Amino acid sequence: MSTETIPDAVKQRTFKRLLAYIKPYRAAFSLSIFGMLGYAAVDTFFFSQIETLIDDGLTEHNPKILLYGAIFVPLVFIGRGLFNFISTYFLNWVGFRVVTTMRQQLFDHMVKLPVSFHDNHSTGELLSKITYTSQQVAEASSRAVLVLIREGAFVIGLLSLMFYHSWQLSLVFLVVGPLIAKVVSVVSKRFRQVSRRIQTAMGNVTTTAEQMLNGHKVVVMYEGQKRESKRFSDINNVTRNQNMKLVTSQSLSTSVIQLIASFSLSMVLVLASFPEMLTELSAGAFTTLLTSMIMLLRPLKQLTTVNSDFQRGIAAAQSIFEVLDERPEQDTGKLVIERAQGNIRFDDVQFAYGDSDAPALDHVSFEVTAGKTLALVGRSGSGKSTISNLLTRFYTPQGGRILLDGVDIYDYKLKCLRRQFALVSQHVTLFNDTIANNIAYGARSEVTPERIREVAEQAFITEFTDNLPLGLDTMVGENGVMLSGGQRQRIAIARALLRDAPILILDEATSALDTESERHIQKALSRLQQNRTSIVIAHRLSTIENADEILVMEDGKVLERGSHAELIERQGAYYQLHSLQFNGGEL
Repeated sequence: MSTETIPDAVKQRTFKRLLAYIKPYRAAFSLSIFGMLGYAAVDTFFFSQIETLIDDGLTEHNPKILLYGAIFVPLVFIGRGLFNFISTYFLNWVGFRVVTTMRQQLFDHMVKLPVSFHDNHSTGELLSKITYTSQQVAEASSRAVLVLIREGAFVIGLLSLMFYHSWQLSLVFLVVGPLIAKVVSVVSKRFRQVSRRIQTAMGNVTTTAEQMLNGHKVVVMYEGQKRESKRFSDINNVTRNQNMKLVTSQSLSTSVIQLIASFSLSMVLVLASFPEMLTELSAGAFTTLLTSMIMLLRPLKQLTTVNSDFQRGIAAAQSIFEVLDERPEQDTGKLVIERAQGNIRFDDVQFAYGDSDAPALDHVSFEVTAGKTLALVGRSGSGKSTISNLLTRFYTPQGGRILLDGVDIYDYKLKCLRRQFALVSQHVTLFNDTIANNIAYGARSEVTPERIREVAEQAFITEFTDNLPLGLDTMVGENGVMLSGGQRQRIAIARALLRDAPILILDEATSALDTESERHIQKALSRLQQNRTSIVIAHRLSTIENADEILVMEDGKVLERGSHAELIERQGAYYQLHSLQFNGGEL
């Protein structure tokens, strides 16, 4: 469904759902409405006294009226300022509370969404929803509502004042009312369309900027500055064009409404020129009536201008609710265990990513008994990492079963299942925190500094942290930018050591280490693998020669299986891979 064809019923549901966020703050919201109505009432009351000032003060030459007016004006503006503060403060308080709640819900929900959702949505797009899009909701729940209620009440007050002085002349404004309503309706639809496009464009801006910042070294190395600049310029211009369309619609609607109002004002002057009207209206009454009509143009302009903010906020809320309505990661399992034995079995498992026709796993079956090591080798894309992704339920197989200790993994509660695994991937994720806190990340309970240092020593992290002024309390920077690839991987291994899970998944765990570091880490991993089931994904065949069984993967299928010695003796696919690595590429 395109953003231009969203049914009105959906928009109404979005608005009602947005209002539900205000309910917990009803008291503050009521105070803000009280302030808005008070503000409008003070302004209306001020204009109602113009007749007295002109007729009694100036026409009748009564100095007391003018003196009273001198006292009256400051008091009016004090009351006006007080009501303005109450309305603005409490409505913004509610608005920011709503946005804070919505942002937190959005963040918490994104954490719970399946990996497949994140595969199909860029990080920049999701970041834009948390930052920019949610800010548009703040506009809808604060400034837009403030102007809609306050200026709306002011319009009602001025119209009431006009009818009080001359209902005949005031009827002219009621004639133009439907015309103004029609303009607002047409413009509202346009605002919603353009607002949705702006949100999409801002997501693209964030994504492009994020890619450049994350890949800055690659951009500089391969002289991609102009290419990236051109790409960002194109997307930036799309955003500018959409914003200009919004400004154009807003400006034209304001001008049209003011033109309609000016025609009605001209008609009033024509009618007031009739002798009957001239005898009925005093100078003060006519001045009050004329001033009220002129003052109506300002709130009418603001009401149509703020409509763009309101429609943008509704479109933004709808965009956020689309993410919140995504189904979180499903967890139908009920079985809870403290620690698994570690028996793993794949039984005719089939899996393909997304809409891909090529299977990532094609009828794969194997078994790993508790405490044994299974190694997976093969070319990139052969299905090795897919096995670990299915084991941890990041994805769901389309066929077959995966068993842990003889029980289908989908019968376990999700948290319980993942506690049985420790994962060390080739892509290490570190947080902008200390080395110690990154090691302790994911620990099931509080860990002592002594325990953190113990696993740091086992992973040979202290070899480089002992030379740092803050040691294990050193900040690693965003995603460990202050550390080398080998140092980052040692932290990931220490994290796995601390988790102490019965099943260990090593996905290219030593790929970023130099030869000396790898030797140290292999010692640590050998200790870690004792009495644990291990699944090792490796390109370096030297790291898996002692595995109990090796599976050679090709196009999602198991091509060969056996121990290192058995596979070498067969002189098949494994033998060829081994020869390429150890004989300089000569088979």
